[in-house]
Amino acid sequence: MTYHMPAETARHERTWMSFPPRGYVLGDDVPGGSKEAEREGIAMWSRVANTISRYEPVSMLVDPALLDTAREHLESSITISEFALDDCWMRDSGPTFVFDCGDSNGSDNFGSQGTGDSSAAAMPGSLVAVDWIFNGWGQQDWSRWDHDELIAKEVARLAGTPVLHSDLVLEGGGFHVDGEGTAILTETVPLDPGRNPGATKALVERELHNKLGIDKVIWLPRGLTRDYSTFGTRGHIDIVATMPQPGMVVVHEQRDPNHPDYEVSRDLIARLQRARDARGRQLTVVPIPAPQHSFDDDGQPNDYSYVNHYAANGAVIACVFEDGNDDEALDVLAQAYPGREIVPIPARPLFERGGGIHCITQQQPYVDKRD
Repeated sequence: MTYHMPAETARHERTWMSFPPRGYVLGDDVPGGSKEAEREGIAMWSRVANTISRYEPVSMLVDPALLDTAREHLESSITISEFALDDCWMRDSGPTFVFDCGDSNGSDNFGSQGTGDSSAAAMPGSLVAVDWIFNGWGQQDWSRWDHDELIAKEVARLAGTPVLHSDLVLEGGGFHVDGEGTAILTETVPLDPGRNPGATKALVERELHNKLGIDKVIWLPRGLTRDYSTFGTRGHIDIVATMPQPGMVVVHEQRDPNHPDYEVSRDLIARLQRARDARGRQLTVVPIPAPQHSFDDDGQPNDYSYVNHYAANGAVIACVFEDGNDDEALDVLAQAYPGREIVPIPARPLFERGGGIHCITQQQPYVDKRD
């Protein structure tokens, strides 16, 4: 079979999210955790979900212990499904939806020379849910994933789609696609020994071709500095660069020369300017500034990023930081996504818990069911 992942900007059937369960995200299993931190976390996830629900349907997985709380905070239009959760980053633990495009020759399994994967028996043009292996961002010692490794199958069941299993450890925040055969990744995610020991670029590229229809991978050497700290993902692309249109990349630009990402972003921008996409186009590279607030209260560099936005139907749900660069960043997004409403949401509380708006959302593409 051959598969195709549409761009995030393609029409959505709905957005999938996970409601934050009790744990480090809500601040109740870390020193200094408080009811105020719990309320703030719940309010943040709920605000994102309620905002998206104005543009498209939203489905939310909720841990049984927080069903009443979720119902209290979420709009009545949001579909709630009970499911035991470890964490709440649907982009990473959830499935990647692709279209089944029909028969093809070649291997369908990561690292194999096999004859195909029969787990996805779907009609051509229908939707399939890719189930990557999720292992807590490379088996990090603070992470739990006994429940979250099952989320992709549960979402597929609720969505009524077949499951296409991959043997590749990967998260949705680890790649971006343009819908025309190009993907952007950092080397430090799929080649992480904690994820895929012994993997090569060639093996990863073959699996992305087999599962997503990718013909060209643009490899970047690394992600943002803070993302390699204790609670980081070791290089997710969705705080670094995204492709709002085929042939265009919006990329994080750190302008503070005292920040370690100043040189990192200069190098990444230069690499992207030299890159070509699957159709041979030289990319139009559009820098988007990092927030001016570039260090946390402890003097550590942060990774606040306007790149971590979500393209919903007719809108872009954008991270803002009550920062002097908010307006410029929103202008960049308005030009990159013409015709879409740019909807800002203050995102510092999200980033302080380990991610942004893109990290907590996952799109299900629309399927035209008419004959």
